[in-house]
Amino acid sequence: MFDQFHSAFQLTSRIESPPVADLLSKLEPYAVGLTELLGRCGGSTFDNGVYRLHNSDQILKWTKNVETALPAYKGRTVCFAFDWLGRHFALDKGRVENQQMQILLLEPGTGEAMQIPATFRDFHNAELVEYRNDALASDFFAQWLKFRGQAPEHDQCVGYKIPLFLSGSDTIDNLEVSDMDVYWSICGQVLNAKPK
Repeated sequence: MFDQFHSAFQLTSRIESPPVADLLSKLEPYAVGLTELLGRCGGSTFDNGVYRLHNSDQILKWTKNVETALPAYKGRTVCFAFDWLGRHFALDKGRVENQQMQILLLEPGTGEAMQIPATFRDFHNAELVEYRNDALASDFFAQWLKFRGQAPEHDQCVGYKIPLFLSGSDTIDNLEVSDMDVYWSICGQVLNAKPK
């Protein structure tokens, strides 16, 4: 079901965890292929960290963390993956087409979410494959690796020293490797403290 994805992305490493079958089975009818891909590749890092799938015990943790930082999406998301910039990809319970949840990209550095008009399966087999740079900022990742040479570990991201929502620049000089929990927590605190 995910042949295009597996052909385009090389598995770099994997953190094993037992599947949360109950959670995945409840979501499967609205995200066809979720159980297969996360059962087979949950906790996997692809292409040195450009894209990573949550292992099953991280889904609920990161859904809660993201919704704390971006409360407008509380009760609406299920985070299943993240990229090297710490941006999370989530199933969007608020956008369902043909009984399939669509995808949200949740960005801590800007405090925004972007709607991706794709199902879980199409996101992996088409969006990530055909629009890799648009979806994952993979060219920017290549620049990061060239100039800094440090791929993030599974629990890390390359975050903005000064977030874009505080007028930080979208340049290599404004990036650093961060613990992803800490990065999302700080971005969330600053975002939620800003006047509405």
